[in-house]
Amino acid sequence: MPDTTNRDETKLERARILSEALPFMQRYDKRTVVVKYGGHAMGDETLGAEFARDIVMLKQAGLNPIVVHGGGPQIGAMLTRLGIKSEFSGGLRITDRATVEIVEMVLAGSINKQIVAQLNQAGGRAVGLCGKDGNLIVARKVQHKVHDPESNIEKLLDLGFVGEPDRINPEILQVIQKSDIIPVIAPIGVSENGETYNINADTVAGAIAAAMGATRLLLLTDVSGVLDKQGKLMEVLTVGQAKALMKDGTISGGMIPKLETCIESVEGGVEAVVILDGRVRHAVLLELFTEHGAGTLIQN
Repeated sequence: MPDTTNRDETKLERARILSEALPFMQRYDKRTVVVKYGGHAMGDETLGAEFARDIVMLKQAGLNPIVVHGGGPQIGAMLTRLGIKSEFSGGLRITDRATVEIVEMVLAGSINKQIVAQLNQAGGRAVGLCGKDGNLIVARKVQHKVHDPESNIEKLLDLGFVGEPDRINPEILQVIQKSDIIPVIAPIGVSENGETYNINADTVAGAIAAAMGATRLLLLTDVSGVLDKQGKLMEVLTVGQAKALMKDGTISGGMIPKLETCIESVEGGVEAVVILDGRVRHAVLLELFTEHGAGTLIQN
């Protein structure tokens, strides 16, 4: 006779996992969750397909997911392909008029529609937006200051068409939220006088999460989360602890702007922000529907 013991145990384990997810589904029912999608996960076909299925599952489970995406590597590849050389100042890319046209084409065009197509293929109904749609993201020019060691004074760098959110007009997202549609947002903003600005995707995700009163903001990255000086994952941080870790040098480099986004989002009304590893399969579901989580949670 065939051995059905292992098969039955597998079925029971799957049922147990689904059952344990129930209280988390109830907790997030009809709540808004903003997911910033980027990094390695966005460039991996298998992870991309799984991410799309997970976002569609959130919608089916009664949550209101909003996806905000980046696309730095794809922008760089397109600029190289077109022979457009980027200028840098203080280690930062200068986004001139020719470059911002390519940025908009890549972010609001090819990448945005690729993600929309993946979500639709997974059984969802997605629509692509950028900050120009419904005047969603009104932007202002970034004022970036650097310290000049020779003169010992701060200088203002002109980064061109690089912006930051001045205000979010969430009406279009509030209308979409009442439907079964999943919005996918490219981080392109528009100024009061109609200029196009490229905006950091983490910053856009944080601003939208605050404007929508999101319960969670999930920042998918290429690291496991925030690490202490011994390289160990810190699973929970308060805003105060996060500020202290940046001040004492425990957190440095590219993690600093991410944590600044987390702090601003929480102080802006988001219940909690999670920095999690997008390379982990089903990281979004693990974070929202299990008690273990999948990264570092920052809260008040």
